Amino acid sequence: MKKLLIIGAGPGGYETAVEAAARGFLVTIFNAGQPGGTCLNEGCIPTKTFCAAAHAFRPGVDSADAFMAALQERKSAVVEQLRAGVLTLLKHPNIEYVPLKAQFVAPKRLRAGEREWEGDAVMIATGSVSASLPLPGASHCLDSTQLLALREVPARLGIIGGGVIGLEFASVFAALGAEVTVFEYCKNILPRFDADIAKRLRQSLSRRGIQILTGACVQKIGSDGSVAYSVGEKGETQFFSKVLMAVGRKPYTDGLNLEAAGLEAGKNGIPVDENMQTAVPGIYAIGDVTGGMMLAHTAKYQGLRALNAICGVQDGIDFSVTPAVVFTQPELATVGRSEEELKAEGIPFETRKAFYRANGKAVSEGASDGLCKLLLGGDGRILGAHILGAHAADLIHEAAALLALGVPVSRARDLIHAHPSFSEILAQCYGI
Repeated sequence: MKKLLIIGAGPGGYETAVEAAARGFLVTIFNAGQPGGTCLNEGCIPTKTFCAAAHAFRPGVDSADAFMAALQERKSAVVEQLRAGVLTLLKHPNIEYVPLKAQFVAPKRLRAGEREWEGDAVMIATGSVSASLPLPGASHCLDSTQLLALREVPARLGIIGGGVIGLEFASVFAALGAEVTVFEYCKNILPRFDADIAKRLRQSLSRRGIQILTGACVQKIGSDGSVAYSVGEKGETQFFSKVLMAVGRKPYTDGLNLEAAGLEAGKNGIPVDENMQTAVPGIYAIGDVTGGMMLAHTAKYQGLRALNAICGVQDGIDFSVTPAVVFTQPELATVGRSEEELKAEGIPFETRKAFYRANGKAVSEGASDGLCKLLLGGDGRILGAHILGAHAADLIHEAAALLALGVPVSRARDLIHAHPSFSEILAQCYGI
């Protein structure tokens, strides 16, 4: 039986371990922290628990601090339940789970504690850690893990970074009653997303009382909660109860001793080819450590791609059709190209939009703030889909399926959508 060694038990690592074991591999998976990785313990799952709870908070009725304390208990219960599920999956007879940090001693040989293991292939799935700007006083900022551990709602929360992480926390804490200010250096929030949709999200968040400063250059953070910044030529200072540093994440390769494997990691992580193989045959890297799309579902499918390559199996996974979601209120979801990317590439396209305010289910649920935007090629096939509004995280997958299958919207018009449902918003874009 082939032996596969996996470093890291996040979504990419443990999902690959389970699939490899089912295919007959003997798998050893190493993990120094809690199983489930950042996503389960400090990222996706805790933040979504916060997002869901924030919708239920009643300003003026609920005590913010009591609500926050209960939310912490809820978060811990959710994480512990899912963590137990991961450990159950890893109890497969073909899997050895080693709760220790592993490092290379040779290209396909690892050491953890006092033991060494050798495999036919090695997969690096060590994830990422929070990034920080090299600013004076940056040590006074919280990272996302520390913010998720708060047991009281800060009166004023400053957030440095208007990307996915910063905006999700802005939405949550604003709903819980905090005064929130977001500082974004770029001219728009979510600079990698479709600008039209990002602009509309900014307007929606602003209506909810969140102050968003774009083109803002943060210069210093003080121990008193002060944030000194400039917008254009004008310098200002604001004071906060807490300040969050939310400027993205960076690949985590510390302590792997990559040199022993003949590997190097750059600023953007470990380079890999289309099969997730590194420069050293038989060594693969997946997920955040490769510096690409830092999404849990991307890591999962990169692990599957790597495993398929090891097995000599061709698959149809298309990483250009990877949905991304921002769990703000309202949600934003996207797949495929943005309008700006199509223009830059000189690709002609048609834009179609449908608004939530014209959807019966949205109006009846008081969720009429939002729109669906499809970008179509000359043959009517979807090139990009962007949805802002309730249940966007779920709706985007219909568009993703059509994009992946190359189905023109003329065919999609024949799809029957239940009434009343949010899915009819997509049907409107098809031209029904």
